[in-house]
Amino acid sequence: MKFTEIDVFGVYVAPISVMMMVAWFVTVGLRWFATRSGLLRHVWHPALFVFAVYMIVLSSMVLASARWGPHVP
Repeated sequence: MKFTEIDVFGVYVAPISVMMMVAWFVTVGLRWFATRSGLLRHVWHPALFVFAVYMIVLSSMVLASARWGPHVP
């Protein structure tokens, strides 16, 4: 897939920046769920755990958009 710029209110931004924002919101939701369920109490370093989850979510989004996104010749 060819990653092209995205028009956001007249400003062209790189697709990775949009993916980073979406991944951050997904991570905030997952962090909220982990805090409510008590998962973060069992983690050795919560900030490092949240960062690792963010990186997993972001890389999964990039790989999924490269694989199943619109194919531009």
